Amino acid sequence: MAPAELDRERVEPMQESRWFARTVQKQVCANYLLFLPPGYGDDRSRRWPLILFLHGAGERGSDLSLVKRHGLPKLLDERPGDFPFIVVSPQCPDGEVWDVDVLLALLDEVCETHAVDRDRIYVTGLSMGGMGTFALALAAPQRFAAAAPVCGWGNPLQVRPEHARVPFWVFHGELDDKVPAALSAQMVAALQAVGAPVRYTVYPGVGHDAWTPTYANAELYQWFLAHRRSGEPAAGPV
Repeated sequence: MAPAELDRERVEPMQESRWFARTVQKQVCANYLLFLPPGYGDDRSRRWPLILFLHGAGERGSDLSLVKRHGLPKLLDERPGDFPFIVVSPQCPDGEVWDVDVLLALLDEVCETHAVDRDRIYVTGLSMGGMGTFALALAAPQRFAAAAPVCGWGNPLQVRPEHARVPFWVFHGELDDKVPAALSAQMVAALQAVGAPVRYTVYPGVGHDAWTPTYANAELYQWFLAHRRSGEPAAGPV
């Protein structure tokens, strides 16, 4: 009897539980803005802290100037001053949301080609970028020294005990009618439940634009610099 006939004989009208595992490789790419701080390159032995900034849905596309509309890239474009961080600001393509694999690959690329202190890598973003900040920090908690989602959201069911290693500072506007502040509050509660160090700032009377007061606040950057991936306080020059 032919193998196909044997297979047909064994078929029964039922659904069976199955499982499979397979390694998949994919090519990724991204456009991004790169800010290098004043003095970068003067001392070849120096390693610099890095901020990964994720924009919101309105800045998606292929025109990198859109990324400068809001948040940290706008601030750096207007008054870079003596900002002591490398800043990487990728652009999400039209119709897509932040892809964790793309962002981690981009971090690898920048770390391999620039003088990055891998124990002082921080992630922040606004709106859809706040969602990306939660997603990235939860997907790869071992990569980040701290995370600051702004008017974002996440999945509290994805929070696990290993996320207690990442300090979070979460920001939201009290009157946000696009992404309700309750969504940030849910993530804060979930992170606190596993022992993560969390600060939560709600701006009274503020709508969706929680990013303007957040990124204008020098305390945010001091808070970043106070954290290292090892959990030990930062020491030495920034």
